[in-house]
Amino acid sequence: MSTPFPFTAVVGQDDLRLALLLNAVSPAVGGVLVRGEKGTAKSTAVRALSALMPQVDVVSGCRFSCDPDAPDPACPDGPHEPGARVSRPARMVELPVGASEDRLVGALDIERALAEGVKAFEPGLLADAHRGILYVDEVNLLHDHLVDLLLDAAAMGASYVEREGVSVRHASKFLLVGTMNPEEGELRPQLLDRFGLTVEVAASREPDQRVEVVRRRLAYDDDPAAFAARWADEEAAVRARITAARELLPSVRLGDGALRQIAATCAAFEVDGMRADIVMARTATALAAWAGRTDVLAEDVRQAALLALPHRRRRNPFDAPGLDEDKLDETLEEFGGPGESDGDGDDDPDPGPDGPGGPGGQPEPDDAPQGDGDTAARPEAGEDGEPQPRGGGAGEQSPARAAEPFRTKVLSVPGLGEGAAGRRSRARTEHGRTTGARRPRGALTKLHLAATVRAAAPHQRARGRSGPGLVVRRDDLRQATREGREGNLVLFVVDASGSMAARQRMSAVKGAVLSLLLDAYQRRDKVGLVTFRGSAADVALPPTSSVDAAAARLESLPTGGRTPLAAGLLRAHEVLRVERLRDPARRALVVVVTDGRATGGPEPVSLASRAARLFAADGVASVVVDCESGPVRLGLAGRLAGELGGTAVTLDELRADSIAGLVKDVQGSRRAA
Repeated sequence: MSTPFPFTAVVGQDDLRLALLLNAVSPAVGGVLVRGEKGTAKSTAVRALSALMPQVDVVSGCRFSCDPDAPDPACPDGPHEPGARVSRPARMVELPVGASEDRLVGALDIERALAEGVKAFEPGLLADAHRGILYVDEVNLLHDHLVDLLLDAAAMGASYVEREGVSVRHASKFLLVGTMNPEEGELRPQLLDRFGLTVEVAASREPDQRVEVVRRRLAYDDDPAAFAARWADEEAAVRARITAARELLPSVRLGDGALRQIAATCAAFEVDGMRADIVMARTATALAAWAGRTDVLAEDVRQAALLALPHRRRRNPFDAPGLDEDKLDETLEEFGGPGESDGDGDDDPDPGPDGPGGPGGQPEPDDAPQGDGDTAARPEAGEDGEPQPRGGGAGEQSPARAAEPFRTKVLSVPGLGEGAAGRRSRARTEHGRTTGARRPRGALTKLHLAATVRAAAPHQRARGRSGPGLVVRRDDLRQATREGREGNLVLFVVDASGSMAARQRMSAVKGAVLSLLLDAYQRRDKVGLVTFRGSAADVALPPTSSVDAAAARLESLPTGGRTPLAAGLLRAHEVLRVERLRDPARRALVVVVTDGRATGGPEPVSLASRAARLFAADGVASVVVDCESGPVRLGLAGRLAGELGGTAVTLDELRADSIAGLVKDVQGSRRAA
């Protein structure tokens, strides 16, 4: 077994270490979500925590880690004999992003269950993690069906495996720790709320600290055992402090004043539900125990808020997590309770990296000064003669703010795909409604009971059946085929030329694209953004799972110049070609946002028409959002949609609550089989 990097040797990352230690003191806090850029010691710190966890007593021989003092009466390995006890280190179990459902919850031998009535069960990772740590690296990339299983286990403290009337249940209480890079996509709100605490980490910009990080890492890589030995005393001291804090925890008093501050803080930041209040109370209590105190102070409540509320404060997927610390301080001062410190921090018994020093919060976007987009607008003739605001350079205007997003129609790719699980288009999936049966290829995962019985029934006499049981052979087993939903690649091709640059129109266009991005986030799509203006097209955002990044690029999108529609379509076609090589199973939906005009260069209309027909030839699903305005409409966007093999919708028709707001599939000229 390799020697882990010592927890106390991690340089900086005070908030991360504190959050992990508080969960070690009080697992009831509910786990930690670590958000940050790559290469910031997220995984290193989490893996190092397991070495500091106190040992646990388990029933000897129990695969489900039952507590000998209170064994699970429904344990599949039970009932347990009294006195069978063994002590072992707390486990840290890693859940790979690509794990199967059987690997997570365990595998049931369906063949033996049907033929012999035996519950032959092989425990999964949820059983291994019971009374330990379940660590999910890149938790935001975890498949939806695995997220659902984690949510169920975290909520009930147990895991259930049920297949065709055969069920197994076992206890599964664990400390959930996840790491993620927000650039790769956000986390589902349901799972986000299950993490008790969240911390943002970033690499230090101080040269001296960066030098120390490199020095320690090189020393560890050269001789891990010797490096760990150098930090053994510090590790032992922290381990002893965790044990002492756990013993002190039941004696910590959470007074009415502190409770009032907690409730007032959660109300002031408008968090949903009551989980935030409970997590804050447990975190503040753990902070007091970690500091060696039996009373919860205002500084504990403040630190608990900075750890427990940022990810619950978010109102939509495009809001940056964080708290307004001035507002937090005002709330705590207004509802100050007994035992409040003077706020200068001089009486902190341990101001070091593992003490209760707080992370810096990020102000909410709504708190930033809002500029009046119309104050900078001056009449200027655009490509279509409409008044436009002046920008920083010739032919370019300052970015317009996006209008308020709205709920959009459902746009889906026709046919039946086999891409990654999601919520947009029909697909063959492991989860969903059963549509048929087939012979299993590899391990059987979803039994089709009726088809299995039909396959076995004609052979019962030849197999010597004499009793009521059904004689089932492996060749009789049938795998259920299921239909669910997949996530797609939604590639936005946005016209940012002068004909779109009228501030009111561009604001509406950005609002529509932002609405579609929000829909893509909810449906677990990948998104990309291609823009065209002037004389060329740019890939503003390569295909990614980070819808937040696409929204940020859209917000700062400049406008002006001619309309190189052909260049935009050709660049989008190239993006799809490359992405098809990387992820051939993921089908694409192209959303072209334009008024249909094409100017600039020789024969711009003819070139745009030929470029559009490339998409039709490849059978790519597409929709054109027609942004043409004014009393006289040329119908150019509708003509473009016909050449793409897709359909055109106006900005008004895109709304789900419009008169034509029925669910609308993107109709291609060629439907997939």
